[in-house]
Formats: sequence, structure tokens, C-alpha cells
Amino acid sequence: MVAHLIYHLTRGGLENGLVNLINSMPSDHYRHAVICITEFDDFRHEIRRPETPVFALGKRPGHDPGYYRRLWALLRRLRPRIMHTRTFAALDSLWVAAAAGVKARVHGEHGRDRDDWAREPRRRRLVRRLTDRIIDHYIAVSDDIAACLQRHLGVKKERITRIYNGVDTRRFHPSPARSRKPYPPRFRDPGAVIIGTVGNLRPVKNPEGLIRAFAIVCGSRGTDGERLRLALIGDGPRRGECADLVRHLGIGDRVWLAGGRSDVPELLRGMDIFVLPSHTEGTSNAILEAMATGLPVVAVNTGGNAELVRDGETGLLIPKPEAEDLAVAISRYLDDAALRRRHGAAGRERAETFSLDQMARAYAAVYDRVLGKTRSAGIR
Repeated sequence: MVAHLIYHLTRGGLENGLVNLINSMPSDHYRHAVICITEFDDFRHEIRRPETPVFALGKRPGHDPGYYRRLWALLRRLRPRIMHTRTFAALDSLWVAAAAGVKARVHGEHGRDRDDWAREPRRRRLVRRLTDRIIDHYIAVSDDIAACLQRHLGVKKERITRIYNGVDTRRFHPSPARSRKPYPPRFRDPGAVIIGTVGNLRPVKNPEGLIRAFAIVCGSRGTDGERLRLALIGDGPRRGECADLVRHLGIGDRVWLAGGRSDVPELLRGMDIFVLPSHTEGTSNAILEAMATGLPVVAVNTGGNAELVRDGETGLLIPKPEAEDLAVAISRYLDDAALRRRHGAAGRERAETFSLDQMARAYAAVYDRVLGKTRSAGIR
């Protein structure tokens, strides 16, 4: 069994990647359990393997010794052979796994905040370096993150495997007959052009930057700007600030803060242009899903974005997450519908190379490696 430890199991990119992994890995390879440091919600039902248990340990903010006792007791009961943690929030829990007798320990890094790891607080750097001693292998979801692990933490290249996220190209696909039924009435106007994004409304995702860019584009196009719409799919701590900014800019009738949604594939199929304004990313599930849907992508050239988006072929990469730069790229697509179609078709073709099966095989190979095994029949 692999015990996957994450902060919480709610709708998000990292969590979506974990669910895709569990659903895609053949059941005769490894069994799985998901352990949430804090909580989970109904997103757990996206796991299509009924034999996969999900646990919530309810860690309180700050120092909570009881959490570590609960984790130790659970691991002793489950007796997984591998503990797979993700992000810094779960890192120190690997010491509990070692104490509980878990044979192998894998740590995954899925992104980084705006501040580079070189500028992390001293305490965090110390935790990383101490815990590195008990980590058997690292998984990075982009070459950019793999390079950061080597450069800033001194992790040897042979201890890192880069595994891109996969995308379900059967669920995310273009539609010849575009339906905008899930959208508000004004978004279903025949002449409407929908610019959209999918992601948590957090500072690193830069949702306010996209809102400002949209206002710039609308203001620069005169009456033609009245047909433009902006959809932000996702929820998060900056939702209130985003709503305030929309009101301040006077574009409330053209912006939809949709919140968390379970119908993302249908919403993507209603868009004309996809924009990811993040300050940094790992391997963006949102970009992969947009490309699989046949959408042209505007993204910031940061993190692993350039490993997904081929500038001038499947999308447009901009150097900085500034509203003005986003507005220029969006306007380029608005002025050239043929370019949108061409980049969208190329993006769909590229997305097909990021298969879920390939991703699952790569993870299974890492698990085999840390257990010192080669593939053979039987559940592990």
C-alpha cells in the first residue's frame, strides 16, 4: 500500500493530480490510502476506486502534537510500505512514518510560491535539509522544480524523477457544437467571446491581475468590448478582493466569479480563450485541461508553463504576470480568430502526449524503485 499524505482533499490542482493517479494506476500494482492532515470534502468522491480509504486527521493551526500521535497510530494500523508526502506542509510527517516503520518514503514537490526557495525562512530550510536524510526519492512535476531541488536543496539528480501530470483527454475534449448552458444568461449571448481561467483564487494565482487585464482590454476596444466576458472558475481566499475589484472597475455585468465547480469540462468547452495568470506554477493541470479542450492558452513564462505551452504554436507566453502584458496577449487572440483555432488544435494534439496511463506507469516505477523491486504480479 501507498499512503498519500496531503494537506486536504478538496478541489485543486495537486489534489486533482492525486485523484487521477489513483484512478489510473491498475489495481494489481498498488493499493492506496489518502491521509489528509486537516480535512476532506465531497471531492473525495472523484476517487473511483471504492477500496481506497480517505482519512482526515483534523490538525489544528499551529503546533498540534495530537496530530502526530494520530498519524502514527493510523500508520501502524494501515501498515503501508510507502509514504508519499506532497509539499512542505506534509514534509515533517515523514519522521512519523519512519518511526511507525514505513519502509520507503517519497516526497513530491508540485509548485512553489512567488518567493524562490533560496529566500525561504531559515526554519523551513532546516526542516528540508534534516528531512532529506530520510527521503528515499523525490518526485518533481516539472523540470523547473527538479532544478530547484538540485540548486537550492542540494538534492542529487539521481534522487529526483520528473513526472508530468497527466490529463484525461476523453473527459476534456473539444466540442464541434459549443454549448454555454452552464454559463449565466449574459454569457450565452450569440456574439459573446468568453475569456476564462480555472484555479484557486489565491495570491500566487494572480486572479486580480487577470481582472485588471480584462478591464484594460474592454476599455481599449470601444463598443466591441461590450461583447467580451470573463469567467473565473474556482474559489479561494481572494474571492472577496476579486469581487471588490470587479465592482470598482465597473465590469460586474461582464465578469462571473463562478466559485468551485464540478462541471469544469463543460465550462472549458464554452470558452474561446484560456488564460493562466499565475506568478508561478509546477505542471498546471488547468493548462493541460485547456489544451485538451482545444483552447488557445495565454500563460506567464514561469515555472513549468514553458514545458507545456509552446509559444507561438499552442499558445502565447508572456514574460511577466502584469495586467498590461496579459491584455496584449489576449488582444492578439481577439484580433485573430484563425490564430485561436490554429493554436487550439495544436494544443489538443500536444495534450494527447500527456496521458494518464503514462503518468501512472512513471509513479509505479518510482514506487518499485524505492522498494527495490521490479514489476511482478500481485497487489502491493
